[in-house]
Amino acid sequence: MSALARQPEFIPRLMTETRAPSAEQMATLAQLRNGFVTIVWALLAVTLAARIIREQLSRRHLTIQIYYPDGRQVAVPGGWTVLEASRSAHIPHLSVCGGRGRCSTCRIRVEGDLALQPAPAPQELAVLQRIGAAPNVRLACQLRPSRDVVVAPLLPVIRRVSTSRAPTDALGGRERKIAVLFADIRGFTKIAENKLPYDVVFLLNRYFEAVGSAVAESGGIANQYTGDGVMALFGANTNLETACRQALLACSTMIRRIEELSRELAGELQAPLRIGIGIHAGSAVVGEIGYGGTHYLTAVGDTVNTASRLEALTKQYNCELVVSELVIERAGLGHANFPRHEITVRNREAPLEIVVVDEVRHLADHLVVEGATTQ
Repeated sequence: MSALARQPEFIPRLMTETRAPSAEQMATLAQLRNGFVTIVWALLAVTLAARIIREQLSRRHLTIQIYYPDGRQVAVPGGWTVLEASRSAHIPHLSVCGGRGRCSTCRIRVEGDLALQPAPAPQELAVLQRIGAAPNVRLACQLRPSRDVVVAPLLPVIRRVSTSRAPTDALGGRERKIAVLFADIRGFTKIAENKLPYDVVFLLNRYFEAVGSAVAESGGIANQYTGDGVMALFGANTNLETACRQALLACSTMIRRIEELSRELAGELQAPLRIGIGIHAGSAVVGEIGYGGTHYLTAVGDTVNTASRLEALTKQYNCELVVSELVIERAGLGHANFPRHEITVRNREAPLEIVVVDEVRHLADHLVVEGATTQ
């Protein structure tokens, strides 16, 4: 035992010096701790508030002029994106993803010295690199100009197409003789594989706009859009002869619109868009199907299945259109000189006579549609 331990007063003194703090001491320590925490948070809040006020004051005195190709000029506070400027001035500006930098549809060409503008953030840079954009291309939803700038949106805004529709009460699941058209983009998987998802949506919407407007203007109803495929009905309110002529007119107009779209989006496509079209006519049950509040007009029957099969055959014949002989005859084009073949269709006993049209423009010369003209 040590000398200290042998001293009589050592043990009592040790117990006194090492006893736990009193309740009053603990309360004092808690007050000190809470005070320090409050001071730290207050200082942090003051710092953030001062920073926000400084940015707001600097923006208030900074006005950016943004110039557009059509001569329009928009003045916006500093810190606004080009997309925000376009929308504030009601200038049509495409942005499929809603301005979140997840697509390239809002991209713009920036004139002048890019070094004078803020550099792309990592998210914007990744999108631009993904699409192989030129050095003077930026995303309008991400670029916040630091000084006046001249910009040009690179993708046209999608036009809204009004489509006609037959009255529901006239199509309540009735059997009718109609013409059915199927169309599909050739090689769409390869086209889409290197594009951002929102860019694929943009391309599909432009494609549906082109084919849907062609169908509507010819008197038909584009009733189903599946993937890159379109199904259209003709003859809901007319006779079969007129329906067949309308379907062929729509086919001609669709091809022309797709060619126009390919030229318009030449910078987006490695090769022009090509579509295959199949048309057949006959009896089908036409009506609305669906559940709850979701209904759409459709047709069911062998005629529909056969038209779909003819569209698939355009790949085999490497042509733009495969149409049944029945459609050609009912449209009054039996005299047209195109290759004819006889095929067997599943679930159909008799063989089917088809007409193969390599280029639909050769068919357009024979088209005379009552009540419709080529646009």
